[in-house]
Amino acid sequence: MSFLMVLRVAFKALARNKMRTALTMLGMIIGVASVVALAAVGQGATSGITSRIEGLGTNLLTINAGASTSGGTRGMFGSATTLTLDDVAAIAQIGGVAGVAPELSSSAFVVAGDENTTTTVIGTTADYLLVRNYQVWQGTFLTDTSVEAGLRVAVLGATTASDLGLGADAVGTDISIAGLPFRVIGILQTKGGSGFQSADDQVMVPLSTMRHYFSGSSTKTIRSMGLSVTTREQMESVKAVITSTLRERHNLASGTTSDFTVQDQTQLISTAGEVSTTLSLLLGGIASISLVVGGIGIMNIMLVSVRERTREIGIRKAVGARKRDILLQFLVEALTISLIGGLLGIAAGLVASAVIGALAGWGFMFSPITIAVATLFSLVIGVVFGVWPARQAAQLDPITALRYE
Repeated sequence: MSFLMVLRVAFKALARNKMRTALTMLGMIIGVASVVALAAVGQGATSGITSRIEGLGTNLLTINAGASTSGGTRGMFGSATTLTLDDVAAIAQIGGVAGVAPELSSSAFVVAGDENTTTTVIGTTADYLLVRNYQVWQGTFLTDTSVEAGLRVAVLGATTASDLGLGADAVGTDISIAGLPFRVIGILQTKGGSGFQSADDQVMVPLSTMRHYFSGSSTKTIRSMGLSVTTREQMESVKAVITSTLRERHNLASGTTSDFTVQDQTQLISTAGEVSTTLSLLLGGIASISLVVGGIGIMNIMLVSVRERTREIGIRKAVGARKRDILLQFLVEALTISLIGGLLGIAAGLVASAVIGALAGWGFMFSPITIAVATLFSLVIGVVFGVWPARQAAQLDPITALRYE
């Protein structure tokens, strides 16, 4: 019996019970669509996190002060006073460093007219714009002159400006930060993102102003600094030179733990990627359960079909059909249900991926590998859960089958 004939017989058999065939396919459609959609969600989440991290700065390195210890209790990184402005000046001279921006931060209550918000106030220098990869929307950014003079001027993040009801005409107006008047000189373009420590929800003021009015200290110590490396290829070499320079400046002996930390974007991206991959595998594993359920549904329907067509099987054997012909026919029927259901599931999963991507903001994520794996998995499900019913049909005794009512 030719394979084309087997296909024709299989399609006719499936067409006789259209509703049952469609409902059986539904399990495969849901399972495959879930796997494809969740795989796309994982890829989209990874892409979104990576772009957010890269958006924090251009080839960014972050240096934090060490942790202080009080009463036997160790504080968080940045709580010690191990970094100074002299360290910033020394690092700025290292080859491959495009810019260095020291940072002091605090939370403050900000008021503009009848609106108010509580946000992060960052004391920094003019290089912060380059280091953190910001663009000015309106007005200007901090200048060396405003930092040296300790002027009470402020640059607002996009979210902060929105929360205060300020628009393009806000430049030149006054706001209150922790009860002190500040002149708004600029508003930054939005970077996107929300939640804790959003890149758009902050106010930048001169470092000297921050130290004088908010930190209550006239010392040159800082908690952290960000720096931009000229090219990505220089990241590791610059990081090594910075570590060596700071250890030498802080008189740290060989083998002594550094009283500072240097972090780069690669570490953050790698960690985020590992978390996203683990989450994707977990979600994919959960979605695969529905595929197994769909396969069990196929096996159940094929067993019912064998019982209903027992007499037909007996007649076909009586006129010369071999066991392998019967086996192949029922196996092809199971594969047809599984494959068509899988293809429809892939289409549904791609549509769901596009919708989720549009709502989440990372766009449509498509991976040919995911599609190939989903198609292969559909075929495997058809074979695994179709073999037993097909063997049941092939093993029927023709005489017993002909007597079956």
